[in-house]
Amino acid sequence: MGFKRFDPEDFVVSSNTVTSTVWSNNAVELTEFYSSSTQTAGSSGEYYTNVYQTASDDASAVVQFAIAYADKAGSGTLLYDANVAEKSPSRSIYGQYRTLLLEDENAQFVFGEGYSGSYFYIISPERARYKEKLLPGSFNITLTSGSNTIHLTDNSLDVTLPTYYGTQRAYQIVSGSNGAAYSGTGYTTSLGSYGLFFPDTSTIILNGAALDDATQGISLDTGRNTNTNDQNPQKLYNVIIDGGSFKLNSQETITSDYVFVRARNSEFNYTENPSFISGSTGEVVYNYFIDNPQTYATTVGMYNDSNELLAVAKLSKPLVKDFTKESLVRVKLDF
Repeated sequence: MGFKRFDPEDFVVSSNTVTSTVWSNNAVELTEFYSSSTQTAGSSGEYYTNVYQTASDDASAVVQFAIAYADKAGSGTLLYDANVAEKSPSRSIYGQYRTLLLEDENAQFVFGEGYSGSYFYIISPERARYKEKLLPGSFNITLTSGSNTIHLTDNSLDVTLPTYYGTQRAYQIVSGSNGAAYSGTGYTTSLGSYGLFFPDTSTIILNGAALDDATQGISLDTGRNTNTNDQNPQKLYNVIIDGGSFKLNSQETITSDYVFVRARNSEFNYTENPSFISGSTGEVVYNYFIDNPQTYATTVGMYNDSNELLAVAKLSKPLVKDFTKESLVRVKLDF
């Protein structure tokens, strides 16, 4: 075994982006949607509805995404205390997402150009389904209510730069497909865009007012009664079922550290294998290996300055080394 200190030029850092679908079993598109009556009837059902790719009692059923409803006035859900106005699950959810996405408790959700929405729906992919973040341009969902159908996507291909809310980048959700609007901006005429797409926090916000609009939306009929459980997440869930198509991909940036291990012609030609050395005299047993040695490299070990082994790279086959050969082994460390 021999040692050699790496030079600065032996290290190269690179990064690559890996993409994959969000849904289970690498499905490109979700076309069937199921909920659990146990979950929606339970205490969590007041806050969100879980959506599965198959019947919830099926052994292969896993949550794909969740739907929640947020209302600045606290409408559409039961009050925590009937004597305390506006304090309800929808109000709490609104505040949570305002803090998470806008990073300012005094900010408002602005859809498109100037329309401030006071209520909206949230689609949150299950964390286990995606990689680091969502992939802009991959969001495609069809919503159908009766004879009304809309196809929504983010507008990442139509803009040079995303909109930033604090440190969060966001794209407008518009009428279109694969990251581009069908025509113009893809917004409604008076209610702004159809929502906001936050790739880095993997959150999709749908503008409730735009969905409720009978002329440009789908007449979702969001319930905004005071101290009433209007089951709004179920309403969005139903139009997703009728639309029958939801596509979404995620992406991850993998940083790789390449280490180039170089063995020049004069290096690593002698072995420390005890079978080559006389135990009594310490001399080389076979004189042939004094002037014409030959070794076979099988492993590269990387140590720190304290001589602690940090990483090991195994070669696919032994690498022959002698004074007439130089070797270069590239080691890739992903993190």
